[in-house]
Amino acid sequence: MPDVQVTCINKQPRDNSHEGITHLGGGGWKWPRSEVIRSIENGTNTFFTLVSGKRADVGVVSGPNGKYVRTHADGYYNDNLLALPECP
Repeated sequence: MPDVQVTCINKQPRDNSHEGITHLGGGGWKWPRSEVIRSIENGTNTFFTLVSGKRADVGVVSGPNGKYVRTHADGYYNDNLLALPECP
């Protein structure tokens, strides 16, 4: 099971922090959010961010509008993904 670092995201619209992430990417890859969710749930891959030397694992959360991804570190969910730059 590869452990994959996420270094960028795509959102629509980009400046709205309450709208969902559409794609995650890094190091030459870019996947739709649904594919990342499926990969996490199937145990195929794990995903993480690394901000200021601190690792945060990407997890799947069920919300009122369906499943989405969010980072989790030190027992807390946080918004590390939203701080990442736009994927090309």
